[in-house]
Amino acid sequence: MSLYLSKGSPDTDLSPGELWTLLSEALDKLGSRNRVLAVPPDMTRFHSRAGDLTEYAWKYYGDRLQAILPALGTHAPMTPDQLTRMFGNTPHALFQVHNWRTDVETLGEVPPEFIHEVSEGKLNYAWPAQTNKLISQGGFDLVLSIGQVVPHEVIGMANYTKNILVGAGGTAGINRSHYLGAVYGMERIMGRAENPVRAVLNHAADRFLGHIPIVYVQTVVSPRSDGTLAVRGLYVGDDAECFHLAADLSLKVNFQMLERPIQKAVVYLDPQEFHSTWLGNKAIYRTRMALADDAELIILAPGVREFGEDRTIDSLIRKYGYRGTPETLRDVEENADLAADLSAAAHLIHGSSEGRFRITYCPGHLTKEEIEGVGFSYGDLASMSERYNPQRLHTGYNTVAGEEVFFIENPALGLWAHSARFQ
Repeated sequence: MSLYLSKGSPDTDLSPGELWTLLSEALDKLGSRNRVLAVPPDMTRFHSRAGDLTEYAWKYYGDRLQAILPALGTHAPMTPDQLTRMFGNTPHALFQVHNWRTDVETLGEVPPEFIHEVSEGKLNYAWPAQTNKLISQGGFDLVLSIGQVVPHEVIGMANYTKNILVGAGGTAGINRSHYLGAVYGMERIMGRAENPVRAVLNHAADRFLGHIPIVYVQTVVSPRSDGTLAVRGLYVGDDAECFHLAADLSLKVNFQMLERPIQKAVVYLDPQEFHSTWLGNKAIYRTRMALADDAELIILAPGVREFGEDRTIDSLIRKYGYRGTPETLRDVEENADLAADLSAAAHLIHGSSEGRFRITYCPGHLTKEEIEGVGFSYGDLASMSERYNPQRLHTGYNTVAGEEVFFIENPALGLWAHSARFQ
């Protein structure tokens, strides 16, 4: 097991040239590789700089980089425009589309006893270790798993084994891992590198991925003082060490502990990045531990046009709505369609305020009836954007017409909490 590169600190600011040089030095240490597969994230992780690193890997290996498999999870396939925007000049012909329902192989199972133990007795099912057949059967002598370590609502800190077993995983694996995290408690998981979901994935990786030559390329990204983004760290290795180094740095630069709870928050969702509540609810996940009881969360979502990226999940969200944990658990028990799609059930739990604070969604392409039908309050995007103009607000506390508002420009880049809710 090796750590090929470890570069980062809260003050590090890696330029594109430095990223190219550092990645090249790390890949040099791997020796000759003739059939390379890259597994980067999709457009929902545009700010990860994984697109640049994938393009650099293509330039480094040339024709030896024979395929690129974006880790879509349940997300929609990337469009040609998105591929160009994220991956630059990398040839579109290299890109393969991951279908989480049909394209996977089950490599083995984590037994129910393990799930029962890590879930503190809440669940008792096996967890199938599934990944795309291109990864497990493609005959590659290097699989580059590229992505960003950042606080995450399902697995505490994103990336590492999640990219292979969830991002490129299958229906049962995605469903059951998401449900485990939701039932265990999102607020007990976010910002923690070690948690029940991570334990399951790492256990599966140790048992079932050992024959696949995976090397992890992990970034840490955070805003500069002017709001633009800096790469604070780059870590390359084939075991957990590079992940833990990145996770430690991410907590320093992506996590903000507030002195007092927020009474009103306004979160902006970039229309290039967020098209659904499935993605846009990061506005809820990443702020919930910072919000006061009876606070209001206003979500400015000009690009949101649907609930689920997946058609089946979209219909389930519309049917059951964001009604809170007790009602969702009851719906799972009583309805076969939701029980068969546990990632949707987990998402419904994640996206509810549990009645503790108000969520006002201001979508660009969903109606008042649609928004209220899933349990959110509706806000008119034009009038809310005029009052809380994201072009005039800065990250953190602002005063708008005598009212104190906490503004977040991109919820995907961080985690916010106050000490009473983050023990």
